[in-house]
Amino acid sequence: MKRFAVIGLGKFGFHAAKALFEDGNEVIAIDADKGKVQAIDAHCTEAIVLEATDKAALKPLGLENMDGVIVSTGTKISTSILICLHLQEIGTKKILVKALDEDHGKILKRVGATEIIHPERDMALRVSRGLSRPNVLDFIPLSEGFDLVQVGPPRQFIGKSLKDLNLRAKHNVYIIAIKELVPENFTLVPPASFVIKDSDILIMLGKSEDIKRIKALK
Repeated sequence: MKRFAVIGLGKFGFHAAKALFEDGNEVIAIDADKGKVQAIDAHCTEAIVLEATDKAALKPLGLENMDGVIVSTGTKISTSILICLHLQEIGTKKILVKALDEDHGKILKRVGATEIIHPERDMALRVSRGLSRPNVLDFIPLSEGFDLVQVGPPRQFIGKSLKDLNLRAKHNVYIIAIKELVPENFTLVPPASFVIKDSDILIMLGKSEDIKRIKALK
């Protein structure tokens, strides 16, 4: 189980928190609006009414120990910048912030954001590229209860070949491709002799419950 926090519970923040929670993660949802906090309460581990621009209020939440913190605070640019700065000073390792435009994104990077989210732009690119050059990850028609995902290898997979792991027999999942980061390479339908490195990304197909068990491995 991973631990995440979502600060700002507008449409994007609400659905991000809900999706993370439904994937079996621990999720703390934060907003200054009591109504928004009440709305997310059933879809997260803990829902907190809190003004996230107050650094002293953020400190006791243990955000520096989270696997990631998403910041999605609406149209007031200064709010997201200040929260991002506080998170960076607290020691949060992974800070993902929704930006309103490119300049906003540049400022967020300067104050500690590790990843910038442009929801409308990113979705437009995904749809457009899917039309012009379909991507199997986004557009393969999967039956209900099946997932096609990219995951980092669990520790026990590293240094072993696909033959040794025998994932189809042991876990009922299929590795259909591997994205190597070091050196950069993409292997479609990797051979059984392929040895997994800690920097590899596994593109895996299987039942949702089986995929979830793989993600839970240490």
